[in-house]
Amino acid sequence: MSATGYIQVYAYTSRARIPLKNVAVTVTAADGTAIGMRLTDRNGKIDPIPVPVPNLSESQQPNPPELPFTQVNLLARLKDYATIESENLQVFANTTTDQNLEMVPLAELPDSWAQEEIFQTPAQNL
Repeated sequence: MSATGYIQVYAYTSRARIPLKNVAVTVTAADGTAIGMRLTDRNGKIDPIPVPVPNLSESQQPNPPELPFTQVNLLARLKDYATIESENLQVFANTTTDQNLEMVPLAELPDSWAQEEIFQTPAQNL
């Protein structure tokens, strides 16, 4: 892995997309190793987190022998909001992967609702 891709987050609440400040965002490798941690700014965004990825040439042919992207997991937390976990996000060389996070206030959740949402991203058929 000698190239770099990036992951960018936009955290907000409600369908009106009201930005949320100070959402703690952690990006980890598949083995749990931390890649980067950020807090969202007043616009609900973070500085992009660089991720080591395979070279761009690995994604230029059909059925590559190895995945042409790196899979990462993302965890987003903010007090009084449900935690969001996104698994297997795909980051490619020279590309920014955008992740929108609609944070749900805990006060709006019924008692039977989990306080953590987990989203699985299936691998792309390349």
